[in-house]
Amino acid sequence: MGGRMSGAAGALAEELPGWVTLLRAPNPGPMTLDGTNTWVLRAGPDAPALVVDPGPADEGHLAAIAAQGGIGCVLITHGHPDHTDGAPRLRELLGDVPVLAADPAHTAGGEPLTADTRLDLGLGLRLLPTPGHTADSVCLLAEHDGDRVVLTGDTILGRGTTVVAHPDGHLGDYLSSLELLSTYREIPVLPGHGPALADCGVAADFYLAHRRARLDQVRAAVAAGATTAPEVVAVVYADVDRSLWWAAEWSVRAQLEHLGVKQP
Repeated sequence: MGGRMSGAAGALAEELPGWVTLLRAPNPGPMTLDGTNTWVLRAGPDAPALVVDPGPADEGHLAAIAAQGGIGCVLITHGHPDHTDGAPRLRELLGDVPVLAADPAHTAGGEPLTADTRLDLGLGLRLLPTPGHTADSVCLLAEHDGDRVVLTGDTILGRGTTVVAHPDGHLGDYLSSLELLSTYREIPVLPGHGPALADCGVAADFYLAHRRARLDQVRAAVAAGATTAPEVVAVVYADVDRSLWWAAEWSVRAQLEHLGVKQP
């Protein structure tokens, strides 16, 4: 929310690799932007596909995913409902293929995701644990035919910035995750919401600068006498639509915790 990306940070990917397909769920909104992005990765016509983030429990969207055929695995980037609610029904439609997530509560037919998880789908796949937005957030580096992409869930969005969903999310973890993602230079971002971006490293740099600037604003608001998260939100997030202040309060609580400020 807020922090509109410009220049190189907001540059869109000109073209996606041929082995990447986007299916966007019909759930647009202030927190989901144009809707939840479901990404389908397939090394070739006869290779099993990987589905990343089934999205909401929308029958039309899930039918469109199932129609891709030959799906070998479903991966979830984090446990928020707009990414996971469709998973049980999709698994039914696909004949009980494995659904894998870092959180066991969202895992079925396999083991929870870890940095050591290996998926044999004909693609080069590397799981990147990236907690912060949520404790269970993961990203995925995928490679095929000389092209690489990073699937970021809600850790990096295709437009604007994301929230640190306190108390599950943690600002220190999020900053560390962004530092990790900043090392993936000149690799397109396939986000959980919004358009694909041209450069993961540049987008992560922007997110880091934005988070650090917000943290300085929170420090200043506290020094000026703000004592509660809502009071800090009113000062620091004055540029954000009031309808989103409830979500901004998540990030503020995470920021105050990071600064060691006791909260009521």
